[in-house]
Amino acid sequence: MCGIAGWISYQRDLRAEQATVDAMTQTMACRGPDDSGTWIQDHAALGHRRLAVIDLPGGRQPMSVHDAGKTVVMVYSGEVYNFTQLREQLTSRGHHFTTDSDTEVVLHGYLEWGEAVAERLNGMYAFAIWDARQHKLVMVRDRMGIKPLYYHPTPDGVLFGSEPKAILANPLASRTVTLDGLRETFAFVKAPGHAIWQGMREVEPGTVVTISPQGIRSRVYWSLQTRPHPDDRAGSITRVRELLEDIIRRQLVADVPRCTLLSGGLDSSAMTALAARQLAAAGEKIRSFAVDFAGQSENFIPDDLRATPDGPYVHDVASNSATEHQDIVLNSDQLADPEVRVRVIQARDLPIAMGDMDASLYLLFKAIRQRSTVALSGESADEVFGGYQQFFDPAARAADTFPWLVRFRQHFGDDDHVLNKDFTKALDLGSYVQDSYRQAVAGIQRLDGENDFEYRMRQISHLHLTRFVRILLDRKDRMSMAVGLEVRVPFCDHRLVEYVYNAPWELKSFDGREKSLLREATADLLPRSVYERVKSPYPSTQDPAYAVALQNQVKDLLSTPSHRVFDLVSRERLARAASTDVPQISQASRRSLEMALNLALWIDLYSPDLTLS
Repeated sequence: MCGIAGWISYQRDLRAEQATVDAMTQTMACRGPDDSGTWIQDHAALGHRRLAVIDLPGGRQPMSVHDAGKTVVMVYSGEVYNFTQLREQLTSRGHHFTTDSDTEVVLHGYLEWGEAVAERLNGMYAFAIWDARQHKLVMVRDRMGIKPLYYHPTPDGVLFGSEPKAILANPLASRTVTLDGLRETFAFVKAPGHAIWQGMREVEPGTVVTISPQGIRSRVYWSLQTRPHPDDRAGSITRVRELLEDIIRRQLVADVPRCTLLSGGLDSSAMTALAARQLAAAGEKIRSFAVDFAGQSENFIPDDLRATPDGPYVHDVASNSATEHQDIVLNSDQLADPEVRVRVIQARDLPIAMGDMDASLYLLFKAIRQRSTVALSGESADEVFGGYQQFFDPAARAADTFPWLVRFRQHFGDDDHVLNKDFTKALDLGSYVQDSYRQAVAGIQRLDGENDFEYRMRQISHLHLTRFVRILLDRKDRMSMAVGLEVRVPFCDHRLVEYVYNAPWELKSFDGREKSLLREATADLLPRSVYERVKSPYPSTQDPAYAVALQNQVKDLLSTPSHRVFDLVSRERLARAASTDVPQISQASRRSLEMALNLALWIDLYSPDLTLS
């Protein structure tokens, strides 16, 4: 998987900057625990931390080749699943390979096709190529934004890295966060290209960014396009199954132990069943892992988000598909551990966090990493196939805003913020969200003859696939790479995304339920219990002890009234949340406690220069 970093400077000799380049690269150590390397010439410096997954001895980076007496060197993060086919094409064109790695295939693909190599790749990737022949840096990010990549223009070049922390390790980068950056932190809308830190940008999904002495150029090589859907119900179900079979087959390729993340929901169950059947044909078993909380299955209380606990369904799938299964059972002490919160915020570089759901994901991945290096996840199936409640909620469908925010308010209420009044007024989140929404829907293409309802459902699907899913993919990437675990996301394969996106809503929900196409495409593989199960989000602990631990930590924070967090957070509102009787603590209050702790810790760890006006 790996982490990358680099510095291009057209007006200084970077060979004198080895220590800074090393520092930038070292921040990516968690992403690449197996190896490290740097490459520096006069105006270009590239750093790499490696998580070895394919061709363990041969895939070292930075990787370089010589062409016309000049060096072309690359640092690369991710996996290209069609690298074998691409290598065959390149070999037929006269290219010679010295390793079995996908990295070398991508590098030679650039030599053959230039920037257009991006359009030939199937996978999750973020890479940077310094082309000394033209004195330019080429940065490429995968279509769905599975792998992160950030850059920071400088007066004479650019800094870049897999995560902001790599860029922030360079003295040229500012640690300033303006109101606009803070708005993005709290808005839960993920504006494309926004990196929070002033001066920093995110390479947008499906985009090539080129840095040269002439400046910065950006080119979109892929975006979600509206096209007529070619198939009827039976044909669509068949095609979805064909695509899933091919995607899972490609994504099971690795030279290290693999597993699946199993929640007992339709997405992860279908994925696990397909993987298990394919490996069984080769005489292997797939490992599966699930997160659970101590006592949750026995004491589960249904609510409007989660009607059932995951445990029984997980075990039905594990039994049905004969996986080597293990539950990772967590208690409230682990979830509320301040050291875990430190790891989560350090992984994120921001106070954006989802409370115990982030902590449990981090701890789940940490436990899995002791047994496997690659995991397959069901992430993004809800966005692709239409699985969330807001796809079916009349209020969310009709709202002139992001549909998930409607459901969010319904569950958490309007009092979820613990921010002080002056800061809340300065943020003006309502206007920020509305402007972001207008920009998001402006470019969504309407199919000729598409009625108003179908077009609205297309908009909702597009918003989830280009805004909401990126929040979850970023969370998945940061939590997994914090422990050196590669998590692959089969449902993000762009062929599947394009195909299902253009299926009419009446086809996606032909039985009146969520994810009809996925359910029927994999019905023969699923236990009946899972086939009939209603969508349930990623689990959250119901143990009151977790809320008590949060309150105690917040009381410690309140005992330090001079802390900079109180420039943002209301001490009075926070004190009320910290003193509420636990049985009466709402989800909104619990979220407020988590938000205050995250903000305070982020300020302690990063010392950001906050511009609040």
